[in-house]
This record gives sequence, C-alpha cells and structure tokens, in this order.
Amino acid sequence: MRTIVKVLGLAFLALSLTACASLQATKAPSADLSTIKTVYVQKVEGDGYNVYQVITARLNAMGFKATSGASADPPEPVDAIVTYVDRWMWDLTMYMIRLNIQVRDGKTRSILASGESYRPSLERRSAEEMVAETLDAIFKR
Repeated sequence: MRTIVKVLGLAFLALSLTACASLQATKAPSADLSTIKTVYVQKVEGDGYNVYQVITARLNAMGFKATSGASADPPEPVDAIVTYVDRWMWDLTMYMIRLNIQVRDGKTRSILASGESYRPSLERRSAEEMVAETLDAIFKR
C-alpha cells in the first residue's frame, strides 16, 4: 500500500511541475494592422542570437517591407516599429524559452499589438518557429 501511495505521490508531483507551452496575442481595440506595409525591427542591445534578423526575414516573407537596425529611430519613416524581448535558457543546449514581440505605431510609438510565445524545454522550438508563430498570431495568419 505504501508503495502505491509513493508512486501516486511522485506522479502527481511530476505532473504538477511540468509547464505547458502557450501562445498569446492581443491587439489594441482601435488598431488596424492591415494598413501596415513598412516595418522597422529595432535590434535589442546584446542580441547574441540575431533574433532581430529572424523577425525581419519573417516579416519580409509575410509580405511586409521590413528593415532593421540598432537605432531606436528608423532611418526613414515606417508604418510600424517592432520591438521584442527574447529569453534563453540552458538545458543541454541553449534554447529560446520566451519571446515577446510588440508592434508599435511608426509615428506615436504606441503599442498596436503584442504577442508572446512560451516554450519550456520539452516543447522547445527553434527561434525561427517561435518568431513565425508569434507574428502569425499577431497578424492572424
């Protein structure tokens, strides 16, 4: 009997400690993302994984005219500025555990939409896949 209780207790503990992947996206009520044609991706200082390049490439593949740079101000006027926060973890290899992307108005810098992908170790995806799923959720593709 004690063995069964121990096994059930360990199973419950293991299930309660596992995390699930999540994907969320929200849009400002008055935001019309369909008017966005040009986008500037602002590189985060210390981006050692070149996530800004992955975001820029995905936006171009989605049909936007996307450029990127380290400056907070785009070199030319754009419809939207994309900012992001990436978090990486170590579990035998480095992997992205969380990615938050914000789409801001190119003039006012107000947040038009945001999305977040969370992938724990057992459900990890490549940076390209996390960027794609987050941008697809934001732009509803």
